[in-house]
Amino acid sequence: MSDQYAGVRDRMIRELIAARGVKDERVLAALRKVPRHLFVKDHLRTQSYGDHALPIGSSQTISQPYIVARMTELLEVGPEHSVLEIGTGSGYQTAILALLARRVYSLERIAELAREAIPRMRQLGLENVKIQVFDGTVGWSEWAPYDRILVTAGAPKVPDPLLDQLAPGGVLVIPEGQLNAQRLVIYKKLARGAIRRSEGEEVAFVPLLGRHGWKPK
Repeated sequence: MSDQYAGVRDRMIRELIAARGVKDERVLAALRKVPRHLFVKDHLRTQSYGDHALPIGSSQTISQPYIVARMTELLEVGPEHSVLEIGTGSGYQTAILALLARRVYSLERIAELAREAIPRMRQLGLENVKIQVFDGTVGWSEWAPYDRILVTAGAPKVPDPLLDQLAPGGVLVIPEGQLNAQRLVIYKKLARGAIRRSEGEEVAFVPLLGRHGWKPK
């Protein structure tokens, strides 16, 4: 299909992502392929390639492109990997992961967002994605363990079920901290099950609500 946004997408990748230090060529290639404008409301399409978050409804957002790229790079996804994503949202991050991984399982607690994301996957021909409406803080034990887990909402701390569902040698990336400000945290599970934790940059995500996250009001 014709893509009138290809040029502006290339500029986004060059000026807003690569220029800020994201170097993983597979990540950059995936960002180049996914039409971000299809994941926002029609009246916001002209803003879809700016480096800022945008509302997608239900008090949720699509993350700024740099943060999507940075978190994906930190996750170190290989073509053989099975990935669990917590927080499907619009499905933009899901689509990026689908181009990099063998299989993507994505959980979204808001049914309306999941219903909108599923046809976007079909529209882009991404057949290696399974989306379910469920509390992401308890994970998806049916398909565990996962080589990679990505959480796209801010948590007070990493939910224990997600660490349990991470395979030995696996990587989990999550924003941890307060309701309105977090820091990216990278967890690596060693071969014998020990967990190594490291911290990345400061971020601000919508809260991760659920049994093992922030409690809904």
